[in-house]
Amino acid sequence: QVQLVESGGGSVQAGRSLRLSCAASGYTDTTACMGWFRQAPGKEREGVAVRTTYARDTDTFYADSVKGRFTISQDSAKLTMYLQMNSLAPEDTAMYYCAADTSGNPCSRGRLYDGMDSWGKGTLVTVSS
Repeated sequence: QVQLVESGGGSVQAGRSLRLSCAASGYTDTTACMGWFRQAPGKEREGVAVRTTYARDTDTFYADSVKGRFTISQDSAKLTMYLQMNSLAPEDTAMYYCAADTSGNPCSRGRLYDGMDSWGKGTLVTVSS
């Protein structure tokens, strides 16, 4: 199993930035795809960004709503995934979850919608106007 622990959430004003971190531990040898998801109050969970852990930036996929504002990256040595969030808006307010696909398959755009099998407990991001 893979354990995922998120950190970095908080309360900020619109237009500001936050950086989320996700530390992976446990049996990570077959973890090839990791990503970030979010769930706002009263809404369904949505994929934000996913990235193949061993690949270059071309194997990164973003939701249209965050493209150009959010950047997913990783520290491959530590298997830590980051989400740099710039130009935050109130509609970005949500619980943000780190997730991983431990099947060994690389990311695809479909992973924004389904296929992750390990989840963290989340970190809350609140953006005020």
